[in-house]
Amino acid sequence: MATVLQSTSNFTLLGMLAGTDLVVKAVLALLVLASLATWTVWIAKLRELRRARRSLQRDVQLLEQGYSLESVGPLASDAGAALAAGVSAEVARAGDLRVKACADGLKERCTVRLLSTETELARRMTRGINLVASVGSTAPFVGLFGTVWGIIDSFVGISRSQATNLVVVAPGIAEALLTTAMGLAAAVPAVLIYNGFTRSITGYRAQLADASHALAALISLDVERAQLSVERTLAPAKDRVPAEDVVRGL
Repeated sequence: MATVLQSTSNFTLLGMLAGTDLVVKAVLALLVLASLATWTVWIAKLRELRRARRSLQRDVQLLEQGYSLESVGPLASDAGAALAAGVSAEVARAGDLRVKACADGLKERCTVRLLSTETELARRMTRGINLVASVGSTAPFVGLFGTVWGIIDSFVGISRSQATNLVVVAPGIAEALLTTAMGLAAAVPAVLIYNGFTRSITGYRAQLADASHALAALISLDVERAQLSVERTLAPAKDRVPAEDVVRGL
């Protein structure tokens, strides 16, 4: 350990940083990097969430106003397009929708596909959030480690110099306490940012659920319309109604 013996009147931030032990400097550098990572994630995720929620909200309104899946057309948001693609994939492999079991199976498979897609989209949106949570929970303890190390270094220096004056140990303790302050400076914003992200992602999940419900309602309307059409025309059982035609309003 470096021995801190000298008294100094330079209690500026740069002056105290210059007098810290190498381990304390390493802890401070780690905390600064963690803080920078937190703010970087905050800026990137804030933009991503705002853009995703704004475009998804437009898609939800479009889906709620539609009367069939075909009438809606392509969706603008990546999330809406992913949900619609899952429904389209199930429609493409559906059986004869004049048969009640096939129609019910299509709706059930669409529901399962929508739920799995919702989960995947929400999971993607949470990427990077765990880093913020880790910084918020561990930064104070990392800063405390640096402080303890710095105080031990100061007292070892006092023991070696046989000095009893508090002026000797005060600069070292002040320098060591910088790590605690830096730990709090990194942790407090990280906790606030994580809580804000949690609320925003909860709202995003609700929007995904709204889009899924709207898509499920549209496919249900299309299936219902197709079965009613078949009943009215009394089409022969051998004439299969393709599922792709159902979403076109047949």
